[in-house]
Amino acid sequence: MNRVSPAVTGLLIANAAVFAAGMLVPAWREQLVDVGAFWFPTNDHFGAWQAVSYMFLHGSMGHIFFNMFALASFGSILERQWGAARFLIFYFLCGVGAGLIQTGINWYEFGGLHDRLIAAGMTPSDLTAILTPGSDLEPADPALKAVFHKLYGIYARPMLGASGAIYGVMVAFGLLYPNAKLALMFVPVPIAAKYFIPILLILDLFSGVTGFSIFGAGIAHFAHLGGAAIGFLLMLLWRNRHGSDGPGTTTAGQTFR
Repeated sequence: MNRVSPAVTGLLIANAAVFAAGMLVPAWREQLVDVGAFWFPTNDHFGAWQAVSYMFLHGSMGHIFFNMFALASFGSILERQWGAARFLIFYFLCGVGAGLIQTGINWYEFGGLHDRLIAAGMTPSDLTAILTPGSDLEPADPALKAVFHKLYGIYARPMLGASGAIYGVMVAFGLLYPNAKLALMFVPVPIAAKYFIPILLILDLFSGVTGFSIFGAGIAHFAHLGGAAIGFLLMLLWRNRHGSDGPGTTTAGQTFR
């Protein structure tokens, strides 16, 4: 892989430093999540800055590794072509947009689940009491309990990670280098970006709609798709304003690892 570009290096260091701080001092980990993860808007931990800060928090070693691997692989290529300022604007717009889109979908789903519980006879004060941290109250009926667990999951599990921004970066790379062969881990045969990235998005859409997660539990699939959508729209906007983004839009035979 070519030398990592300056802005990408800064992002890698910032993400690694935050992750290391949480790993080395467990008490800091909880505080970082409370303050920096993207909480549901009605949760007491919610803050507007979290639309940015959540991108620097990761849930596991595997989570941060795959995100940073993709950032170094694809982001450095984009930064060298665009420059650091344009790349960072693109990266953060994709990440913020991804978080807001996932939050909007969570809000819609939360409202539907809330209305189902109210229709079943629970009162708003009952739900407020149940959602209070430390409460061990929950509906006795198994069907209502399942609905409540989904509601509580939206309310009490924050969003974190740079995946939404990374998906935007990958979409931009795929548009600029559609024929570049991606030799990725766990994929034995290099696949052209114009095929690999749409397949990845389709799998995320399937998981988001059906609830059957191919990539594992606790993944914000619509944040992935939201970041990809923002990246695609930004690429269209910039192309319409400035024309081609330069050489590389029809590159073939190049392999990125």
